[in-house]
Amino acid sequence: MDDINALIQTIAVAALPVIFAITLHEAAHGYAARYFGDPTAWLQGRISLNPLRHIDPVGTILIPVAILLFSGGDFLFGYAKPVPVNFGRLRHPKKDMLWVAVAGPGANLLMACLWALMFKLSWFLPQFFSTPLARMAEIGIIINCVLMVLNLLPLPPLDGGRIAVSLLPHRLAFKFAQLERWGFPILLVLLFTGILGAVMNPLVVFSARAIESIFGLY
Repeated sequence: MDDINALIQTIAVAALPVIFAITLHEAAHGYAARYFGDPTAWLQGRISLNPLRHIDPVGTILIPVAILLFSGGDFLFGYAKPVPVNFGRLRHPKKDMLWVAVAGPGANLLMACLWALMFKLSWFLPQFFSTPLARMAEIGIIINCVLMVLNLLPLPPLDGGRIAVSLLPHRLAFKFAQLERWGFPILLVLLFTGILGAVMNPLVVFSARAIESIFGLY
């Protein structure tokens, strides 16, 4: 019973930072795409801060809850419904693709910093509020660092892959973009072989520690 209660408390505390980390990442892509000339996401009602417009039942709810069940919250991962972007409608498709791609990880970096501020705020609140807020902020920093680092990996269709396509010369960019059809299988292979964790963990820890240091959290 104690374990069940602890799990319920963890899910309740993690729900807000996880949902916003995943959904605002996608909303940021939509905002950037519209700014640079592609209204596709806006026309479909996907440029919104309302998480309900971005939630994927499996990626936003089932997978994070399953991870909490089996890992106790040491590592969180999930995804939302991808925001549709028609890169051909951007004013300068190859150049603007970079900014649309950067917008998602940039949103996660901003949210990680905001959660760091919430963690610091918890120091000045009564314990009844400070303890759950500190735990929520801790999860918010980690999940946003995880999503930022993961999406910056140079593998299409991750944001890092889009950034690479934008920066590479046209011929190399075209060839590199062909990897997109294999991107998700490659990601799964890297995950199950432990390579993904070996690459990401030091970067996630470094990112989280850097943010905590900047905001004087330790």
